[in-house]
Amino acid sequence: MARVTGIGGLFFRAGDPQMLAAWYERHLGIDDLAKAVWSQDAGPTIFGPFAATTDYFGRPGQQWMVNFRVDDLDAMMVSLRAAGIAVETRPEWDSEVGHFCRIHDPEGNPIELWQPAPQAFAAPEDQA
Repeated sequence: MARVTGIGGLFFRAGDPQMLAAWYERHLGIDDLAKAVWSQDAGPTIFGPFAATTDYFGRPGQQWMVNFRVDDLDAMMVSLRAAGIAVETRPEWDSEVGHFCRIHDPEGNPIELWQPAPQAFAAPEDQA
């Protein structure tokens, strides 16, 4: 069975995304924010402040969107659809970092699911 393997990212609106990213790096040690990625023991996680005017999360009042990293996105989408859950995909959501889809929880909150590309965030010694 397909399963969530960790948090793939936490995205939120910010009045000054660059300043906020620098604050998190300086005060909490979340580094590599220039790339919008830092690796944890459990795997890669995107930490990305978005502009306050973004429409990426959907409705204008939505301040946060959770992104879950999954091990088999295709199987998970089949399972979600079989359960009657609408699954949204867009060609532009797939990139060199992996494949994405979006669902909404029962309250309408967007949830992004992400299957990272196998080598997208591998350590340099793993890419040989």
